[in-house]
Amino acid sequence: MKKIALIAAVALALPLSALAQDSAAKPPLKERAANTAKKATQKVVPKRVIKKIEEAKPISEESDVVLSPEDLEVSKRVLTGTIKCELGASVAIEASQKKPGFFVLTHGSTKYFMHPVNSRTGAIRLEDPKAEAMWLQLGNKSMLMSQKQGLRLADECQATEQAVMAEDMKKNPPKSLFEGADAPKK
Repeated sequence: MKKIALIAAVALALPLSALAQDSAAKPPLKERAANTAKKATQKVVPKRVIKKIEEAKPISEESDVVLSPEDLEVSKRVLTGTIKCELGASVAIEASQKKPGFFVLTHGSTKYFMHPVNSRTGAIRLEDPKAEAMWLQLGNKSMLMSQKQGLRLADECQATEQAVMAEDMKKNPPKSLFEGADAPKK
């Protein structure tokens, strides 16, 4: 009986002694967190370096995309100029001087070389396949999305034409999809 009690005591004491040795070898949790934070911040590239690189490397207006006649028609409806967005952001869209139907979109210090893509919904869609970005222009607002990151870079962007349509939609809201169609007029 004494042997069984001795074996049980040793079996319980071994994991506890290993745990004590483990905690003695590691620094406290706060120090470990500080060390990992130092390591993570050392790898971040300063914004001023990124800005210099972006300014030194102009946007390439070379693309192997060939626009169809439908895409060229879509490009005529793209709103250009500086468009104000939510949170004080803005987007500048200019038609490319070198390639008709293409656009240079500037958001902050980032430039995108975009081309129109025909959509079934009637929305105007511009894409930059190299940067994996998309500009979606609806009747009442526009947005810039990063397909690579899966998030919106600029939202609630409105040119003057879109702001007028948004006000009109507030005064005369469109019918809900659940309300059904209007009866035919006689």
